[in-house]
Amino acid sequence: MRLLTPCQMFFHHDSFTFNRNAPYGIRQSPMTHDRKQKLARIVWVLTLALSSGLAPSPGRADDVADFYRGKTVTMIVGYSAGGGYDIYARAVARHMSEHITGAPKVIVQNMPGAGSIASANYLYNVAAKDGTVFGTFGRGVPMEPLIGAAKVQYDASKFTWIGSAANELSVCAVTQRSQVKTWEDVTRKDAAVGGEGSGSDPDTYAMMVRGLFGARFRIVTGYPGGNDMTLAIERGEIDGRCGWSWGSIKATRPDWTSGPNRLNVLLVMSTERSEELPGVPTVLEKASTDRDRDIVRLIVSRQTVARPFAAPPGVPSARRDALRKAFMATLNDPVFLADAKAASLEISPLSGEEVEKLIGDLYKAPAESIAQARAAIASGSGGN
Repeated sequence: MRLLTPCQMFFHHDSFTFNRNAPYGIRQSPMTHDRKQKLARIVWVLTLALSSGLAPSPGRADDVADFYRGKTVTMIVGYSAGGGYDIYARAVARHMSEHITGAPKVIVQNMPGAGSIASANYLYNVAAKDGTVFGTFGRGVPMEPLIGAAKVQYDASKFTWIGSAANELSVCAVTQRSQVKTWEDVTRKDAAVGGEGSGSDPDTYAMMVRGLFGARFRIVTGYPGGNDMTLAIERGEIDGRCGWSWGSIKATRPDWTSGPNRLNVLLVMSTERSEELPGVPTVLEKASTDRDRDIVRLIVSRQTVARPFAAPPGVPSARRDALRKAFMATLNDPVFLADAKAASLEISPLSGEEVEKLIGDLYKAPAESIAQARAAIASGSGGN
C-alpha cells in the first residue's frame, strides 16, 4: 500500500477512504464519482478560505494609511469665519493631521447658510463618502428633522459621527443698552435678538422662550454666523441673542463677561445651574408644568453635543474608525489643549460612538414629546 500526503489525498487521481488500522489511517480505495465531486467542492472551499485569510485585508491600518497618504481632508464649517464653530474647527484642523494615519493635509472650508443646515445637506447628499470630507454644524441641526420647520435633506441618525469637542454652557443675554434688564422684563418690554435660520440655537431657543413664556423677543434672523451677530450687536442692530455659547463670549468678547460692558444674562439654557453663573436661573426653572418641563428637556438636550463633527453616511468602517481615533487623540493632545486654553475654548470631548448613541436615543423620544416641542417652537415663530 502506498501512503498519501494530505494534498495527494485530494488531488491524486485515485480515490481514498479512512482505515483506522492503516498507518496514518489513510489508504487508497475505490470511491464513487459523486464522492469525488463532493471532495472537489470541499477542496475549493478550503482553498478559497485559506487564500482569503492570507490576502491583505482592506481594513488594515496600513491600508488606511496608504489611502490617506498624500491626500487632503476637507473640514466643512456650516458658519462664516470668526464665530465659535469656526474657531473650534480651525483649532482641531491645525492638530488633527498628525493624528490621522497617513498624515493627510486637513483644510477648513466655510459653508454658511440656513443656520448651517446647508452644510449638513451638503455633507449628507453631495460630499465624498470615502473619508476625505467631514464637518461641523449647529448642535441643533440633528434635531431639526424632529422638531423644526426647515426642509432638511438628511437623517441625522445616519451621519457618520466623528465626535463632539465640548458640552457647553449656553445663555440668553442682552447688552446693557437694552431696555430688558432681567428675566421679569422679557414679558413686559421688547428686545431684538439675532438668529441664523431654522434649526440654529439662536432661533430655536428664542422661539421656545417666546412660545412657552411669552417673551417679547423680535427675532432678526438670517445672520451667517455667530461673529456676524456679535458685530450686529456692536452696531446696535440687535440687543442680544439666545442659545449663545458662554465659552464663545469669553473667547471673542471677554470684556462682555465682566465690568461695565458685562451682558445681562437672563437665562441659562440648561437643566442645571452653572457654577460660573450661579445667580442666573435655568430655563427649566421657568417651566411651570410637567408638559413644559418635558419640552425644555428635549430641546436643551442638544447642549450635550455642543460642538459636533460628522462625516457623510457610508464612510468605510476602517476610515471612520481612523477619523474617530484621530479626533479623540487630537482633543487629548497636550499641545492642542494648551492652544485651546490660550483661546479660551472649553474642551470636554465625546467620542463618535457616544454621539451616535445620544443622537439615536433622541430619535427614539416619545412621539408625543416631539410633537409638543415642535408645537412650542412653532407657536414662538410668529410675530418677528
